Amino acid sequence: MSVSDTTSGTARRAADSDRPPPVGFALPGHTWKEIAHLLANLPAALIGFIYVAFTISVGAGLSVTVIGLPTLALGLAGARLIGRFERGRARALLGVRVDEPSPLRGTGRPSGLVRRVVWGLKDPVAWRTVLYCFIRLPWGVLTFGVVMVSLFVLWPVLPFIARGLTNADRAMVRGLLSPSDELERRVAELESDRGVVVDTAAADLRRIERDLHDGAQARLVALAMGLGLAKEKLLEDPDAAAAMVDEAHGEVKLALQELRDLARGIHPAVLTDRGLDAALSSIAARCTAPVRVSVDLSERPAPAIEGIAYFTVSELLQNISKHARATSASVEVWRSADRLLIQVGDDGRGGARLDGGTGMAGLAERLGAVDGLFVLDSPEGGPTRVTVEVPWRERTAG
Repeated sequence: MSVSDTTSGTARRAADSDRPPPVGFALPGHTWKEIAHLLANLPAALIGFIYVAFTISVGAGLSVTVIGLPTLALGLAGARLIGRFERGRARALLGVRVDEPSPLRGTGRPSGLVRRVVWGLKDPVAWRTVLYCFIRLPWGVLTFGVVMVSLFVLWPVLPFIARGLTNADRAMVRGLLSPSDELERRVAELESDRGVVVDTAAADLRRIERDLHDGAQARLVALAMGLGLAKEKLLEDPDAAAAMVDEAHGEVKLALQELRDLARGIHPAVLTDRGLDAALSSIAARCTAPVRVSVDLSERPAPAIEGIAYFTVSELLQNISKHARATSASVEVWRSADRLLIQVGDDGRGGARLDGGTGMAGLAERLGAVDGLFVLDSPEGGPTRVTVEVPWRERTAG
């Protein structure tokens, strides 16, 4: 199942869940809520119309001055509050479930008064709320009049009249006060993904700094001190100096090995030179359980996608070594249309969870930051199967 399928399925379920109950000749609770909403349309519409008319006229009138556009931007920010109130009223009385739009500050607005004013003036949510307030005044007058007359003259068919009028209300709320469909959702997703990427990069930098400071750097300091002592003893005690040089030689080898391991953790040379098949076979050989590796790719993806696939499989195999108690495991990689799919399985004890402290949650977050999908299937007693899906990007020449 792809991300788009999941999103569309969620949208369909949300649309079904806020569908109003069937209408009849009786006056049940939901019908009285609809009547209350229609009667409240007029005062709410009057307040909204007066506010936006005053805001637009004053802002436009003062636009030739310095304070004109900031005043208009401030008025549009207030229009957002009216939209929030109207969504809440529709949610409470009509059962319309409409997501709240992303905050204006969440759209990557830069600092500075001028740029803030520009972003406020370009806010599509506020402008759609202004349009909603203008449309609602004649509609509020109409619905108030029709319902008041129906309460005394047409009360037997009042539920049907109320349902027809509130259906128009529902359509206006969904059409003008809902987020900007995919764009709004995408903005919110990108904000969250950006935070995950920044946090992951910062954690990686701290890890590299810690490994250098506690590993290779400490060994090189000890090596420098040992060579200094050997130099002092070279003439006095050549045998002791030779032993110290041998010890320093061993320290050099260990420091080089640690630097190689650190470089491999940043980006392994075998991945750059020979691709995913060889790189995954290399890390599979270090797993505590025998691993069958199958890479079915007619061409190599972009280096960034290769790196994501490599480190994903590496972390999953580390989890198998540490927690699974498996006797065998498998890694399969293949391409399907514009997606790269990875499946890692083992015959271990199972019971892995995203909140189980095995790093699965962090891995899922990092994959989500690049439009990836992470699916974990691990019943108690096993087997465990992890399916990963990331976008395919073509490898550019050079």
